[in-house]
Parts: sequence; structure tokens; C-alpha cells
Amino acid sequence: MAPHSTPSDSANVALKAELRRTALAARDALGVEERQAASAAIARALLALPELAEARLVGAFWPIRSEVDPRPAAEGLLARGQAVALPHVTPEGLVFREWRAGDTLVAGRFGLSEPDPALPPVEPDALIVPLAAFDRVGQRIGYGRGYYDGAITRLSRTRPLFTVGIGFAAQEVAHVPAEPHDRPLHCVITEAGLIRFDGTP
Repeated sequence: MAPHSTPSDSANVALKAELRRTALAARDALGVEERQAASAAIARALLALPELAEARLVGAFWPIRSEVDPRPAAEGLLARGQAVALPHVTPEGLVFREWRAGDTLVAGRFGLSEPDPALPPVEPDALIVPLAAFDRVGQRIGYGRGYYDGAITRLSRTRPLFTVGIGFAAQEVAHVPAEPHDRPLHCVITEAGLIRFDGTP
């Protein structure tokens, strides 16, 4: 057990790990065509979000494995004149760097495709957030390293930051045990539609 942890902390970590495994297995079980159709629906919903339309710079991500593919949404944002950034995993956490269509990406840790680390860091106004699982109050489970929770905390310190998680409906779970460092999302989009947690219609 880690220093200063309690039995309940350890139980939450174990429960999150089990929920993550279950949700990722459900995601992996979706057929390729089903995932592609769902990703296209999610991209359309992202582009229709007023909060994203108002953002000057949107943080997106390059998909890995069976994740929702947000690239069509990123291209749509660029096409209407908005800027897009992608995350770079560093020892200090996620650093976002601007991405333009056609830019060459580099191989990063964990099989990620990342922007050129020589590009200057930028601070998005909104984030499209990957997830392994989510619940109906805006809590998410990521991949267990806390990178997005750290980035959301940092970027929110000086100004409002809008966060939208994207995943397949099969990744919804009944309850995510929240820990002090967890940062809830404003909304989640799946192929079944938009789920808001911030009281906005």
C-alpha cells in the first residue's frame, strides 16, 4: 500500500481497475464498422457543441487501439477556422502543442502519436478527453496514469476550461468511485447522444 493510503483508497483503485477492464473489453468487442459509424456520429455531435464552437483552441487526441476516432472532429474544427492541439506525454504531465492537418506526428510513449516536441506549448480553451469508462455524474476512468486529471487541473487554474469526454455507449458504468484528484467532465458524447453533467440544457 502506498504511503498515506487507506484501505478505502486501495479498494477504489482495485474497483477502478476492474471497471476499466470491463469497459475496455466491451469497447474491444464492438465491430470495426460499428465503431466507425459510432465515431462519425460522435464527431458530428462534437462539432455541434456550442462550447466547442466558441473555443479558440481545442485540445483533441490521436486515437489508439479501439478508441473513438476524434480526427474527423479535429479536421472539422480546423475547417471552420479554429485551432487544434494534441497532447505530448512528458515526465511533468501532458503538454499540448498545436496541430495542423498534414503535420507529421512522432511516436510517443504507450503507442501514442504525438506532435513534434520542438513545437511550443499551448493552452487549450476546451478539451476532447479520451476515457476508458464513465458514469452519469461526469466521473471518468482513464488509463490509470492521471495525465488528463493533471492537465485539467493545471489548465483550469487561470480560466474556465470546457471538457467533453468521448466514448462508446458500451463504456458507461453505473458508478465510478471518485478520488480527490479526479476531475469530473462537463459532458460526455457517445453514439447514443450528448449527456450533460453541468446543468446546461
